Parts: sequence; C-alpha cells; structure tokens
Amino acid sequence: MADMFEHAPQVWTAARLREALADLPDETPIHVGVADGPGDFDGYGEYVLVDAEPVEVDSDADGVDGPPHVQFTLFADARAGAYHLDVD
Repeated sequence: MADMFEHAPQVWTAARLREALADLPDETPIHVGVADGPGDFDGYGEYVLVDAEPVEVDSDADGVDGPPHVQFTLFADARAGAYHLDVD
C-alpha cells in the first residue's frame, strides 16, 4: 500500500497573477507547466495559455453543499509544434 500525503498547493489569486506579470511586455506568451503528479514538476508537460473565462462549477462536485458558483478559469492547450497523428 502506498503512503499517503496531504497535498495543499497555494492557489493564486488574480492579484498575485497580476503582480507576477506586471513587468512583462504585452507580447510575452504565457506558458503553463502542468505537473505530472501532485507537486511533481520534474517531468512537467508544457502548455500555452489560450483562453480565460468565468466557468460555473457545481458545488456538489467539489464536495461543498450549496448552489453552483463561478470561478475564473485559465485554459491551456499543447504548445505550438508538429505532432504525430494517432491513426487507428
């Protein structure tokens, strides 16, 4: 049986993101490194930010009782490049 550990990353707020981006030129692309597992960025997958919008989330799916709520969500896609087509 694998050992369990508590994973509680600090979720950034809009203010913290603005602060991090404050000195970047407007043309700077935003790359997103997605961890392979909780807290594991050694072999992260690299994506680029492609969209951002409010998304309605069902509170019951989060394990919280109550009505749906809106959270602002950043969407990432595979970074630009040439990829093999998986043909069955």
